[in-house]
Amino acid sequence: MEHKHFNGLKTTLLFAAIIGLLLAVGGTIAAATGNALFIWVFALIGVGMTAYGYWNSDKLAIRAMHARPVTEQEQPAMYRIVRELSTKAGKPMPRLYVSPTAAPNAFATGRNPEHAAVCATEGILQLLDERELRGVLGHELMHVYNRDILTSSVAAAVAGVISSIGQFLAFTSIFGGGSDEDRPNPLAMIAMALLAPFAATVIQLAISRTREYDADEDGARLTGDPLALASALRKLEHGTQRAPLPPTQKLQNASHLMIANPFRAQDVSRLFSTHPPMAERIARLETAALRPVVGPSVVE
Repeated sequence: MEHKHFNGLKTTLLFAAIIGLLLAVGGTIAAATGNALFIWVFALIGVGMTAYGYWNSDKLAIRAMHARPVTEQEQPAMYRIVRELSTKAGKPMPRLYVSPTAAPNAFATGRNPEHAAVCATEGILQLLDERELRGVLGHELMHVYNRDILTSSVAAAVAGVISSIGQFLAFTSIFGGGSDEDRPNPLAMIAMALLAPFAATVIQLAISRTREYDADEDGARLTGDPLALASALRKLEHGTQRAPLPPTQKLQNASHLMIANPFRAQDVSRLFSTHPPMAERIARLETAALRPVVGPSVVE
């Protein structure tokens, strides 16, 4: 499927930027120490953390939200909607969970469609009607089908490696390393140590925002009803501000998975938000409703 706003291309360019930043920081630390071994150590740590987080992504997010599995008798509407949409997409039906919180939100997680989970909070189930809930669940299913958990895991890992290298650069600039002739200017190293992690985080969050646009577009194609998702997002914008989640570390780590920013708007600047502005998402969906709707785009 060709996205109207070229979200796939944007994600590719952002990944190229964060990899380029990693190479630049790696080159700096190699010059600072005269040894590239440390880069490989940080990289291996990052790969290990990514593999663990990716493999256990469903368990970590579900645990952070204190969610529990629900039966079809408990949540017939969720089962009916998810079964219909997963069948339409030709994918297995994910496990369904409900989180006992009044904060209205939903998320999907899991390393692939065969090991996926969709979770809705009690707040969102009370806030939305069935048509709007269908729009939200379509959005969440497309996160799984588009392999967004893998995308976010890799982006987070690279950003983490850059941050670790930045800390090492700061240590090296203070305590020295390598010969005076080979070592870069200490001020330049300190600047790199501070700016590189900042830039990596900004790029990582930009990737997250782009994937949200993708899930909106693809979810609307899957349901065939972009206005339902637009209506749901409008309600969620107000609902999450009335009942925000506490900004604990575990919830912050899981917040990028949720369909709406779960924290108070004033606590998160646009640059450091994991989600695009609601007004822009709603406007895109309303524009999409004016175009003919084609079948869903599902990554095989």
